Amino acid sequence: MTHQLISRALVSPRWLFDSLRPGSALSGSLRVLDASWHLPKSGRDGWREYKERHIPGSYFFDIDACSDRTSPYDHMLPSEEKFSEYAGHLGISNNNHVVVYDASDFGSYSAPRLWWMFRVFGHPQVSVLDGGLKAWMKEGYPLKSGKEPRPKPVEFQAKLNASQVVGHEEMVENMEKKTFQLVDARVNGRFRGLEPEPREGIEPGHIPGAVNLPFPSLLNVYGYKSTDEMKHLFQEKGIDLSSPLVASCGSGVTACHIALAAYLCGKEDTAIYDGSWVEWYMRAKPEDVVSEGRGKTL
Repeated sequence: MTHQLISRALVSPRWLFDSLRPGSALSGSLRVLDASWHLPKSGRDGWREYKERHIPGSYFFDIDACSDRTSPYDHMLPSEEKFSEYAGHLGISNNNHVVVYDASDFGSYSAPRLWWMFRVFGHPQVSVLDGGLKAWMKEGYPLKSGKEPRPKPVEFQAKLNASQVVGHEEMVENMEKKTFQLVDARVNGRFRGLEPEPREGIEPGHIPGAVNLPFPSLLNVYGYKSTDEMKHLFQEKGIDLSSPLVASCGSGVTACHIALAAYLCGKEDTAIYDGSWVEWYMRAKPEDVVSEGRGKTL
């Protein structure tokens, strides 16, 4: 490495603005990515909005495009080769520090997914912009429209850390063995089975044994809550951060908020159930869908 990389997972808008200035210690090696992704029924399009306004010098990272397109489930992790190619074509090498953000009204929604993807593919030099584009705009920093000049492709080598990804078979096994704690990041109504899922054909509910910690509870108006506040939230839910932890949600996006929050509290090894509720519901026996609503019938 030609410079000392920061180890924290969150950076402020001020830090990013200062680091992007010509002549700063990181300006030449910093890469900024807009990871905006929205639910299908939201009516929002991340790529279109990126072209309307984005942080100068940032590139758009399409989570759906950089995924396993052969899977029946949404934006599942791509292969090492696919991720390496996609990152490399955005001008990202293993020597770059990456900052990810999104344009969600929450301040952060899908950016933690890309943070987790880089980490799970062996690239720990990645941070989330605390508060996202919302906070960047509130503090009056510049925006740009249109597309950025195409970056020069470079080599990026991804190496999957399989211990940070959990599959369906492990989830089924855990119902009996209880090897790990399972935390669901969806809002409480979807978890309980009382509010609809955003995807057609999927009823709400949760996996047996799961604990609900809705991702918005980890956030304040313009970023993440303090470490002490987040530790308290985990404790309130009976989640032991010294024990194995797996996070889930609807399709593996907001689950990464749990992983990021746990990381900020000192736990670096939270795994993600990549298929999350969509896969579970599609493959589960009716008795393995816990719901106060319709549930699943044969």
